[in-house]
Amino acid sequence: MSTQQNTPAPSPSAGPEKPGRIAALAALNGLEGAALVVGGIYMLAVGLFGRPDSMQQAEMGGLTLVALGLIPLLAARGLLLRRGWSRGPALITQLMALPVAWTLLRAQGALIPLGIVLAAVAVTGLVLVLDPATTKALGIRGPRTTPEA
Repeated sequence: MSTQQNTPAPSPSAGPEKPGRIAALAALNGLEGAALVVGGIYMLAVGLFGRPDSMQQAEMGGLTLVALGLIPLLAARGLLLRRGWSRGPALITQLMALPVAWTLLRAQGALIPLGIVLAAVAVTGLVLVLDPATTKALGIRGPRTTPEA
């Protein structure tokens, strides 16, 4: 008589162990997404309950930040599940963070340290997302080369 073990079916992300780069990149994207969502919610609250210069502008800015925050959050989830599509939004998030960091670095006061942190996060994210090990772990193939005749 044979005994049969009930083992769960492997998940789509099953396979070789995830490189630490994937987890770090997902964490950075999640952090950036959460910061955007929190900033958007703050702007919405100020627009609704505070005394902004322009209520309409505060609400629209808040909604825009919340919507933009969803992109890196979805990318982070996709990275953790090792989905190839997640590399694009993760890359775009880091590229969009660079001009924001530059603007903060050119400001005065407490915004400069924030710009330094954002620049460091964006550059680290770019290094991680462009790393060949990340590309391989996400199952993305490089360009095909055709043999020359």
